[in-house]
Amino acid sequence: MSTCAITMVYKDYWALSQWYTHYGRLLGYEHLYIVAHGQDPMIANLCPRANVTTIPRDNLEEFDRKRGRYLNSFADDLGQTYDWMIRTDADELICFDPSLYASFDDVFDRSQSDAVFALGLNVAETINDRVLAGSQMALGHRSTAVFSGHYSKAWATKRGTALWRHGIKVAPSKLASAPFDLPQGVYLAHLKYANVKALELANQHRIGVGNTAGKGLPGAAWKEADKTADRFYLHLVRFEDKDWASARDEAYSAITSEPFRDAKGNVLRSLSIVFKNRVTLPSWFKTRFGADQETARKPG
Repeated sequence: MSTCAITMVYKDYWALSQWYTHYGRLLGYEHLYIVAHGQDPMIANLCPRANVTTIPRDNLEEFDRKRGRYLNSFADDLGQTYDWMIRTDADELICFDPSLYASFDDVFDRSQSDAVFALGLNVAETINDRVLAGSQMALGHRSTAVFSGHYSKAWATKRGTALWRHGIKVAPSKLASAPFDLPQGVYLAHLKYANVKALELANQHRIGVGNTAGKGLPGAAWKEADKTADRFYLHLVRFEDKDWASARDEAYSAITSEPFRDAKGNVLRSLSIVFKNRVTLPSWFKTRFGADQETARKPG
């Protein structure tokens, strides 16, 4: 089975390095496709074995819509070569329980649909965590997380299935019956809050885009990105701890029992359920996916 990974990025260098190392180890670096949203030679320097494509950044209107359409078209083109296309933001790493799956092939072999979802996790830096060095993988040094309905996203598709608004586009006649394929033991680790220093830099860019004049730009989460981050960390401190298994089962049941079938947009996605407990990630996140970048890139 052949699989590639795709992302689009602008200047989020720390997250991109995490993405490149994670998916390169699991798929092979030659199967990574990075779309640079604006000319940026740093991307090729950071990701020397990936395939880098550049698109213009001269008009930011209809920001998410244009990016989504481009990436869906790009994925369909790659679908002539690959069986599955993984597509995530640069700060999103798909992780699977190694007691259930040895590889992405195992996940896809068990899928009976054309798109796969994952159970979302916001991985967080806490006051007791050390600042990450540039070469360190977040999952090797961060263990606090919160389950998230918003980030329980579709992340892999076969050719002909489009990702949209964290879910998938579905024909109106099939919306009611389309499978919501979220396999147990597959997680989307969202790293936005895992590195406070990198987040501060990324938020400068988000605020700039969100407050640009024009139509169809990102909303409050980008316009006030710093305030959004402050609210997350404040809630994190106030949440109570819950054991991994109980919190996982509660989140999985809530997310899979009632997916949102949006008849207005013909989109199947997760409800943006808010979970109010902290969890400690199982050790396999670190041992399976947390090796630092120098180790990950050694030949053989």
